[in-house]
Amino acid sequence: MKVNRSLSTRVYRAFTLIELLVVIAIIAILAAMLLPALTKAKLKAQGVQCMNNHRQLMLAWRMYAEENRDVLLYATATIGSIYAPYSWVQGVLDYDPANESNWNPDKDIKKSPMWQYCGNSLGIWRCPADRSTVVPSTGPFAGQRVRRVRSMSMSIWVGGWMDPVAGQYDANCSGPAWRLYKKYTDMVDPGPARTWVLLDEREDKINYGNFFTDMTGYPDNSPSWRFHFDMPGFYHHRACGFSFADGHAEIKKWRDERTMTPVQEGGSWDSAPFVASPRNPDIFWMQERSTRKK
Repeated sequence: MKVNRSLSTRVYRAFTLIELLVVIAIIAILAAMLLPALTKAKLKAQGVQCMNNHRQLMLAWRMYAEENRDVLLYATATIGSIYAPYSWVQGVLDYDPANESNWNPDKDIKKSPMWQYCGNSLGIWRCPADRSTVVPSTGPFAGQRVRRVRSMSMSIWVGGWMDPVAGQYDANCSGPAWRLYKKYTDMVDPGPARTWVLLDEREDKINYGNFFTDMTGYPDNSPSWRFHFDMPGFYHHRACGFSFADGHAEIKKWRDERTMTPVQEGGSWDSAPFVASPRNPDIFWMQERSTRKK
């Protein structure tokens, strides 16, 4: 009798354990090779988005000034004062779960004079790489972890701090010799293209709506350079987002490690009012783009 060989049983050979391990190892190596490129691409995308946020906020800031006789908004006004409605943003950020300013945009952001020019966009008020969160103890998000609403702060030298008792002042630092830019046309030195207005402040130092660049020692007395309460962020791989009075934005790469001390999540922003940082080139860079003597 003949046997039909075409109907004979076929033998299927599976992968051995060694072969599977080799395949997994190759996949792991390829993933490790691609990961830095993917991370770099993600950081670049966040940087582009951050600059776009800055540009949109600067457009809103400029539109307000143009519709109000060229008068600039205050970087800060004392909370509850008659000047508060003319501050670019009110409220104080911290890590207090009961502080609505941390998580509720209706508390401060939507009351900003700039809000009407923001296209109803909340996202432009924070850096996309800012991952700081808080767990509200009250309100509709009580017990849930939510992102804080703002990472942007405005230079104290642009608009200043308006207080009904002290009058307009520069946070009582650096002395009275430095210019406060009250109108857009005041920005003749160093000029709109070299005067920064907004930056991304680091999460453990952000507080009021302003950022104080201490001008002590500018331009020559570098041993006295220091940070005052505020310190810039470094969300973009050791770099920070800035926007300037002419409307352009850029990402500034920091050079000094003292500008990027470890973030103290949950810490108090007022624990160290002055942080000495002599000969720090990053401080000089910010001073150079903040104000000039009268």
